[in-house]
Parts: sequence; C-alpha cells; structure tokens
Amino acid sequence: MASQSQGIQQLLQAEKRAAERVAEARKRKARRLKQARTRKTLQMVQTSHGKNKEVVLRRLLSLVCDVKAELHPNYRFTNY
Repeated sequence: MASQSQGIQQLLQAEKRAAERVAEARKRKARRLKQARTRKTLQMVQTSHGKNKEVVLRRLLSLVCDVKAELHPNYRFTNY
C-alpha cells in the first residue's frame, strides 16, 4: 500500500512539473509572438516613413518656396 501511495505521489509530482513546463513554454511562445508583432509593426512604420518622406518634403518645400504674390480679397484700394 505504501509503494502505491509513493507511486501516486511521484506521478502527481511529475504531472505538476509537466504542467509547469507547459505553462513556461506557453509564456515563451506568447513573448516571441509579441516580439514578432512588434518587429513587424516597426518595420511597417519604417517602410511607410521611407516611402512618404520624399513626398512630404516636396510638398512642404513647394508650399514654402512657391509663394504667389496676390492681394487679399478684403483689401480695398483707396485714393488718398
């Protein structure tokens, strides 16, 4: 009877260790997935930045450099 109880205890301990290992493996997997998503998001942002940087710079430069001199519609010319 004592050997049966001891065998059962060993099985319970082994099951507990196995459950802990599975839990740790799941945590590692979740951490790796989160890192992969973060890397992918960062890569997408960098790619988008690279593509749009030139367009935005050209647009800003055209707005700053291509100023058209014209009178405001509310301006009134007076003969004083």
